[in-house]
Amino acid sequence: MPSRSHAFSIKFFRARGWTPWLRTAPLSLLLPCGIAEAMEQLSLTAAIGCPNAEEKGRSNAMAGSAKVYELRIYHVVPGKLDSLVARFRYYTDKLFAKHEMKSVAYWTALGEPEKSSSFFYILEHPKREAAAANWKAFQGDPEWKAVKAKSEENGKLVEKVGSTFLTLTDFSPQFG
Repeated sequence: MPSRSHAFSIKFFRARGWTPWLRTAPLSLLLPCGIAEAMEQLSLTAAIGCPNAEEKGRSNAMAGSAKVYELRIYHVVPGKLDSLVARFRYYTDKLFAKHEMKSVAYWTALGEPEKSSSFFYILEHPKREAAAANWKAFQGDPEWKAVKAKSEENGKLVEKVGSTFLTLTDFSPQFG
């Protein structure tokens, strides 16, 4: 089960130039509990063995696709996770759709300390440039500003946001 010590070990390896290890490390060491399992589950549905003609065509189509995914990790203010989840459930997800930001999935962690302090989700964007434009429009949306202000009347909900853009590998199953 990943913990804060795993984050330390990743920094440790990067600081020493051991990034090849990071490229081949199991997801369970690099991602919090729940996300690694979900991503591995998606990979398990992929065909095993040599690709047939249909799979080769799918690979070629995916290689030409500019679609990108954005993994976002919110480090939540202590005691505010339920409020953040409610904001996403009732408002943010709908506003994402309004700004052409497709929600793939949302997660909370199973184990502490992440369970009470982290929120994870993945968005699908048509391409990287569209992601930047959509985020700018989303953040400037008066409805979002009102929702955010209302939800933070008793203090901020999020301490820090992490964002990583991802692209599907040619052997990934199609989803979304």
